[in-house]
Amino acid sequence: MTDLTFPSPPSKPGPFGALRLWWGDRPLAQSFLLAALFALLALLTHNILTSMDRLGMAPSLSYLWQPASFDISESLIPYQAGDPYWLAILVGLLNTLKLAFFGCLLATVLGVVLGVARLSGNPLLSRLVQIYVELIRNTPLTLQLFFWIATTHALPPARQALQPLPATYLSVRGVFLPWFDVSGGSLWPLFAILALLAITLRLLLRRRQRPPSIGSGLALFVAFPAIAALYIWRAGLSFTLDMPSLHGFNITGGVTLTPEFAAMLTGLTIYYAAIISEIVRSGIQSVGVGQWEAARALGLPRGRIMRLVIIPQAMRVITPLMTSSYLDLTKDTTLGILIGFTEVTAIIKTSANNTGNAVETIIVLIAVFLSVSLPVSALINLYNHSLAKRGMLAS
Repeated sequence: MTDLTFPSPPSKPGPFGALRLWWGDRPLAQSFLLAALFALLALLTHNILTSMDRLGMAPSLSYLWQPASFDISESLIPYQAGDPYWLAILVGLLNTLKLAFFGCLLATVLGVVLGVARLSGNPLLSRLVQIYVELIRNTPLTLQLFFWIATTHALPPARQALQPLPATYLSVRGVFLPWFDVSGGSLWPLFAILALLAITLRLLLRRRQRPPSIGSGLALFVAFPAIAALYIWRAGLSFTLDMPSLHGFNITGGVTLTPEFAAMLTGLTIYYAAIISEIVRSGIQSVGVGQWEAARALGLPRGRIMRLVIIPQAMRVITPLMTSSYLDLTKDTTLGILIGFTEVTAIIKTSANNTGNAVETIIVLIAVFLSVSLPVSALINLYNHSLAKRGMLAS
């Protein structure tokens, strides 16, 4: 009778082995270089602080609680001149996040459409997309932003506003769009409840390590709208469609996009849509021709082949590059300072001019952008990790 032997489980690495797995080869050399870098930064910081102290410019962040003597033309939260500087910086940060969110969303939608159209069998459509991509990618973004702000300022006055769509006005005062007016309360608590519920369900499904059954999936599909309807009914919220309309010399109602915001959103969307379209095109072309042929052999139409076979495999190429594009778009919102959009860089620059705390304001600006970029990168990395666990991406 033959004895059965089982392979022994791999032994856990010790502290030094774990450090080597984390840092790679030569952890001691890398530790020495890291310590030397920190020592150099500490020396530079000490010299800067000593020089500032000798000039009577002791660094301090106390200016954040001083009243800001300037007004901000665009704000998502209540603000007026005389409020503290930290509130003004928060207004600028929210403006930056608003621009980055809608820029990423619109650039992704337009970029995916253009990327798929670039691979179309129609030579005219494919060539037009290629001309668009080459024209936009080979033109400086700053120049494009100047073009768009000049375009918005060249629009007619309110009484002669353009109407490309019903209840949509384009004038020198901005872009006026229809919007839902919520009365009786706020929707933010509902968004928070649904987000927490979605995260909890996601964690529970990951713990079960198997997809929900058809009945459970239908229950979840109905649960979220039911919770939203119950909250709206209990809170007594009502919705009305607010349509902009021309009254006298002005347009009232709806939601208004300032000319600066509209120019920034248009410029960033068009520029990064060209970049994302190339990312999508390269991702789709990275999938082997055999995958197309195998799917066609099964009788799948082109749309289902793209959705079920090609796009999931192309995500291994698309996802990491999209992360870089989103971060670049977020950082390029700082170009708003060139055309008068009141994002966080413009407000911190004004704060530095008014208070004279140049170093402190630069440190605050670095901290603000790190607080935005690092969470975005972490979220995309989590998405990459989830794809890798499903075998769609190399871990």
